[in-house]
Amino acid sequence: MLTVVRVHLPSDIPIVGCELTPYVLLRRLDTTVTTDDVLETFPLDGHFLRYKWYRVHSDKNVAVCSIHPSETATIQCVSCIKARVPVPKSYHCTSKCFSDAWQHHRALHDRAANAVNENGNEEDEAFGRFNSSVSSSASSASLTNGYAAPMYPASIKNGSETWFEVGRSKTYTPSGDDIGHVLKFECSVVDAVTKLPVGQVNTLLTNRVITAPSPVPRRVIRVDGMGHLDLDRRMTSLGTFTVMSYNILSETCASNDLYNYCPPWALSWQYRRQNLLREIVGYCADIICLQEVQNDHYEEFFAPELDKHGYNGLFKRKTTEVSSGNTIDGCATFFRRDRFSHVKKYEVEFNKAAQSLTDAMIPTTQKKTALNRLVKDNVALIVVLETKVNNQPVDNLGKRQLLCVANTHVHVQQDLKDVKLWQVHTLLKGLEKIATSADIPMLVCGDFNSVPGSAPHSLLAMGKVDPSHPDLTVDPLNILRPHSKLVHHLPLVSAYSSFARTVGLPFEQHKRRLDGGTNEPLFTSVTRDFVGTLDYIFYTADSLVVDSLLELLDEESLRKDTALPSPGWSSDHIALLAGFRCCKSKSRH
Repeated sequence: MLTVVRVHLPSDIPIVGCELTPYVLLRRLDTTVTTDDVLETFPLDGHFLRYKWYRVHSDKNVAVCSIHPSETATIQCVSCIKARVPVPKSYHCTSKCFSDAWQHHRALHDRAANAVNENGNEEDEAFGRFNSSVSSSASSASLTNGYAAPMYPASIKNGSETWFEVGRSKTYTPSGDDIGHVLKFECSVVDAVTKLPVGQVNTLLTNRVITAPSPVPRRVIRVDGMGHLDLDRRMTSLGTFTVMSYNILSETCASNDLYNYCPPWALSWQYRRQNLLREIVGYCADIICLQEVQNDHYEEFFAPELDKHGYNGLFKRKTTEVSSGNTIDGCATFFRRDRFSHVKKYEVEFNKAAQSLTDAMIPTTQKKTALNRLVKDNVALIVVLETKVNNQPVDNLGKRQLLCVANTHVHVQQDLKDVKLWQVHTLLKGLEKIATSADIPMLVCGDFNSVPGSAPHSLLAMGKVDPSHPDLTVDPLNILRPHSKLVHHLPLVSAYSSFARTVGLPFEQHKRRLDGGTNEPLFTSVTRDFVGTLDYIFYTADSLVVDSLLELLDEESLRKDTALPSPGWSSDHIALLAGFRCCKSKSRH
């Protein structure tokens, strides 16, 4: 007979709008085990599985802390009630919890007031992180949870509890009605002929359903001193566009061991993907460059979800000489199809470049050692786009308006300084070839795994590397010699260095978040073990001008309770976004 061996959830803290998918381990009649679902239409060994979800209402009302959902609340913010903030957001477990969260909590009052002033719907606008149409998993179709339409059968009374049936499929997506309640999942084996349960019913209980944390939104700052732009007021004038770069932290890298300071429920992919998508869509970027996108997540989630918001996408997964398995991450570039059309794609595989390099420069006896050092599976995706206005190509005095966007993720290992520099140099040489064939503005985005002032950063920002740079002492294969070849002629400038060139009191707080020596952000990645800048958006300054920048985050507020990722921010990196406008191209020498 088919029996259920084990039932559990990856996280026992359910979040509104985040799909719950229990892990169900089955043992077949022949003693083999499987995790496959067994539907009534396709029974297995004469049996199928029946699922039920219940919302548990207790006669004992218990308020839960909005910051620490596993803790009982002891304090309620009275101002929240006056501001009509949703009640679950008003609870805190201790006075210290309330004090530590005050900076962000106070923003809830302001956002509620602003939402009421704008459209009178403060809950959806200010707090519904997963209640909008961002994702199909939070859509009305999904929220029926196995029913043709929302329905609540007769309740079941069990002592001091009342169970209301809310779903009959294996998965369940909590709704706003579930906030503050425990959910119960039942899984039973059913005889395919009699339709009656066989054996023991397997059950599990979750913690109370909570809403997703809502961090203070990041503003887009005009660098010409004209204030800030609302994220939903995307620039649409001719030759003006926005670009985002974001390492989203792949599921395979987001281990509980590595990020043990992040609550397991906030580290689960079901939660993070919704949080990431909401953040990405909220920035309204015209071009999106993502790193650490798993191939299955691109195909099954990001591509279809961003398609609903008007984006087309291209993906380049890492090569597989070092990586193994079916799940491999890579670089994904998306663009608004009403603003751009895809002209050409170049794929840079550093493994192939390593093979060519060793064939040309490395003695036969050392080739294996050289390839072991150079072959790291990293890639870059280069996309050439054509500007569109009113969904039509732009003809500027008979000349197409093109834009070249490079998206890369450089090798992470810190002791392989020569490999990092070689990868960046290889990418820049490829971009120079494109530049010589066409007078085209360029953007170079990504996670370069290189701090400001390192040799790769110097090459990008300065066009060369000082021969005395300490990183050049690490070159066991002599691939960086002569050092005079470590140059490029692209007029690249880091977008975020524009903050350093602003004038006026309103920009002082943004300047304080820059490194004084390099004018780069103080950090784009914050973990327990590392705080620093690894991500950049470079642009060709002879053809593009920075118009706006997404404000940088304050380290103190990020690390108040934890590092990244956290319940509010779902990657160990922060997103970068820059607005550009085209200027008259200068001749290159």
